[in-house]
Amino acid sequence: MSITWIAPDFAVSPQLRVEQLSEIAAAGYCGIVNNRPDREGPDQPTSDAIEAEARLLGLDYAYIPIAPGEMSEAHVRALERFLQQVEGPVLAFCRTGNRSAQLWKLAREAA
Repeated sequence: MSITWIAPDFAVSPQLRVEQLSEIAAAGYCGIVNNRPDREGPDQPTSDAIEAEARLLGLDYAYIPIAPGEMSEAHVRALERFLQQVEGPVLAFCRTGNRSAQLWKLAREAA
């Protein structure tokens, strides 16, 4: 699993698998943000599957899907609201981590 920290309390990664969530919880993350729309790729797990496992592990979860090239102010606001609710490090993911990093940057600039 490739994780890149972009702030002391925020990291990004490529697509997560359900079976990786226990490792993420054990590493001290408190929240997961899924920025990848369901069915974007043939081998990705659904948001519902990831959310169910995340909640079982005590992780907060947000599904803020962003199609490539379609990031909006609503996405930025949704991330801002989620970050205000979570007490601890957050890991966001999409296909490569780039959309998640860009969304975080926009949310920080808007704050």
